[in-house]
Amino acid sequence: MNQELLATLEYIEKEKNIDKGTLLEALKQALVSACRKTYPESQEIDIQINPDTADIKVYRDGKVIDDADFGRIAAQTAKQVIIQKIREAERRSIYDEYIKKQGDLISGTVHRFEKKAIIVDLGKTEGILPAREQSSKEEFRQGDYVKAYVLEVKKTPSGPEIILSRAHEGLVKRLFEIEVAEIHEGIVQIKGIAREAGSRTKIAVHSSDSKIDPVGSCVGMRGQRVKNIVRELRGEKIDIIRWSDDIETYMRESLKPAEIAEVKLNRKETGAEVFVADDQLSLTIGKKGQNVRLASKLLDWRLDVRSLSQKVPISSLEGVGPKIVEALKEAGIISIKDILKSSPEELIKIKGVGPKTAEKIFRSAHQSILQGGKPPSAPSPPKEKEAGEVEEVKKDETTGESNNESP
Repeated sequence: MNQELLATLEYIEKEKNIDKGTLLEALKQALVSACRKTYPESQEIDIQINPDTADIKVYRDGKVIDDADFGRIAAQTAKQVIIQKIREAERRSIYDEYIKKQGDLISGTVHRFEKKAIIVDLGKTEGILPAREQSSKEEFRQGDYVKAYVLEVKKTPSGPEIILSRAHEGLVKRLFEIEVAEIHEGIVQIKGIAREAGSRTKIAVHSSDSKIDPVGSCVGMRGQRVKNIVRELRGEKIDIIRWSDDIETYMRESLKPAEIAEVKLNRKETGAEVFVADDQLSLTIGKKGQNVRLASKLLDWRLDVRSLSQKVPISSLEGVGPKIVEALKEAGIISIKDILKSSPEELIKIKGVGPKTAEKIFRSAHQSILQGGKPPSAPSPPKEKEAGEVEEVKKDETTGESNNESP
């Protein structure tokens, strides 16, 4: 009996990855529970189990019982407690194993479907691939091989719950780390990833060694490295761009394959106006806005893309002289769009801008939009006024230095 028990414990330890000491403690607690049912009148019950031989000694009120008759009920109770303890230990073991794999890749096979979720057989346990974490372009059938990103490992009353993802940016990141030796070695770093699963990904890379081209390393000989990743992602397009600490350079790279004519940065609000040739506008924006949307996500900047034909400098507006331009820029206003987001009352708060000037700027900005983004028409000649009043208005319109305007 003892040899059979010892063999069972060693088998469970090996197959379930549960420490034998944990199993012996579970067995001890089970036997104590069984003895209390068999000898309810006993004041003290103690069990000692030899870990090497599995010999069991039962102490009742300090005396050894040579032939402890636990009875059918006691034996059944012991069996149930042992099973429960083993399950708990197994759950802890699985959780401890998979929590270390969070943020890593894992492989399994499609076991079954529950509503829109896919249950993946991972061997020792199952993982859940929820509908929200699936790529819209992928379809799986029972028995299909799946490689997924371990998004989260949670403890639940029924055991560890392993949430998988095929849509997370981490999947692409780990695939590149596995496929590209230079990334694995730390020579090439992944600086950012923006992804729309099943459609397109932009990944920015940088090399700490000037002799190694980060983009070329990721592409591989004849594009083999990136092809392997694209194949794993079922044809998802991947744009590999060169990262730069200069935001304008990085912005131009992130909007490729479009060519950018001019960039106006608003660092205070992490926004930028991007101007492109008319024939580059649709390419810059991308299908359904995808290219500029991914670039904006990669940069974490707000991007306003326009064609050169729509470009109107704020200096062309009525009432905006060089000093007013500088004052507006200091207030974070760099475009007509920024002016229209404001109001004459808010413009008056800017140093050098009086009520009349604010009205002119605002009116001229509206006129420019109505004219399809062209510079506003030249203002009509002013009506004849008294000499002092004309001089005052001229001073405000050309330089913006005076804020003492006539009511």
